[in-house]
Amino acid sequence: MLKLNRRSRIEIFLKLTALHSFAVGIGLIFLPAEYLQFFGFANTSACFFQLQGGVFHWVMTIAYWQAAKYLEKSPGLIHFIIAAKSMAFVFLIIYFTAIEHSWMVLVSAIGDGLMALIIYLLYRRYQLNPGDV
Repeated sequence: MLKLNRRSRIEIFLKLTALHSFAVGIGLIFLPAEYLQFFGFANTSACFFQLQGGVFHWVMTIAYWQAAKYLEKSPGLIHFIIAAKSMAFVFLIIYFTAIEHSWMVLVSAIGDGLMALIIYLLYRRYQLNPGDV
């Protein structure tokens, strides 16, 4: 079995998070608005916010990739990422319960919450001893 040290674990997870965010950005930018009904969205006419969300995901892709690449120099960026993912979780849960009961919003909330938690735990372990396996 492949053994990874604490640094490799968080680097890989941040890069996977970056790839996920990039893919979501592609979907938001290039998926025709009428297909959003499949994901449980009732109002699919306003594509500005869909495009804005796609661009935002690409901006976050850069943040995740930079944090992975410069881990020792990026504690502020890591904290920002954890805060952003946590805020996304809270926002999406509120949006799901109060505004639109889309299954995709709920899945996204759970995903963002899990990513925030995993990044927090991996970074905490990395901080305790960066070279350990």
